Amino acid sequence: MIAPLLLALLCLILLSLSGWLFFNGLRKTDTERILNRLSQGQPEPAPRKGSWLALERMFLRAGLGRPTERIGLWLCLWVLSILLGYALAGWIGAVVLLLLPPLLLRLYVAWLYQRRLKRMIAQLPPLLDHTVRSLKSGRTLADAVLGGIEASSPPLKNAMGRVQRNVSLGVNLPEAIHDFAELYEEDELRMFALGLKVNHRYGGNASELLENLIKLIREREQGARQLSAMTGETRMTAWVLGALPVLLVSYFMLTNPGYMLGMWHDPAGQHMLIAALVLQVCGCLALWRMLRSI
Repeated sequence: MIAPLLLALLCLILLSLSGWLFFNGLRKTDTERILNRLSQGQPEPAPRKGSWLALERMFLRAGLGRPTERIGLWLCLWVLSILLGYALAGWIGAVVLLLLPPLLLRLYVAWLYQRRLKRMIAQLPPLLDHTVRSLKSGRTLADAVLGGIEASSPPLKNAMGRVQRNVSLGVNLPEAIHDFAELYEEDELRMFALGLKVNHRYGGNASELLENLIKLIREREQGARQLSAMTGETRMTAWVLGALPVLLVSYFMLTNPGYMLGMWHDPAGQHMLIAALVLQVCGCLALWRMLRSI
């Protein structure tokens, strides 16, 4: 009796959502066309912090574009998964599928951002070296930096495309680099922006400043690698402690599934399994935070 009601409710939700999207698209087509034409001649600012703007900022830093492109489809799939979990496992399945997709999305976007940022920082010294050689050949600082961006490879070239757009629209180079550094919130990028801002305001030898910055970035990278090698045993211990309960449960389900299913069908065993799952998640989060602090 519950399954037909859930399907009918899902159909009503999808029908209402499709009608809302259709009429909303008809109403906003002209307005969005005018706003897009007006925004083409404006500098591209960094997204402001806020609830929804923070989500856009996360997607932009991870190289995924803006999350508003298919938001209706993803919300429908999320609601469908919640209803399916309720139909299969009751309120427990609905709560799990209510909380699990946002958590997995957050972890995936954070992983993409960290991987992209590491590649960008690794590509920053060659860009600065190209800038220094261009400065010594007689080019201006702005032309040298823009030439270095053009000669770099993705993802740094794609990410610093906003710097090229802002400079071409009239923003001075230090402000454009500062906007880029504040978007990604990384110390190396902030030092680059600060060096350009100081050179722009007070003058000085820009090539020597950039050479010192290259040396500093490479020394920081070398120190990070040494620290990673020294803490390898600690990180491996954390991975083992986090994965061991999951591996044991998987082994029990493969060799003796009746043991775990018997606990699940018993009310006391069900409470014990839920408590164990919550403790496992909290322990994994604690180990992850400890590893991040190393």
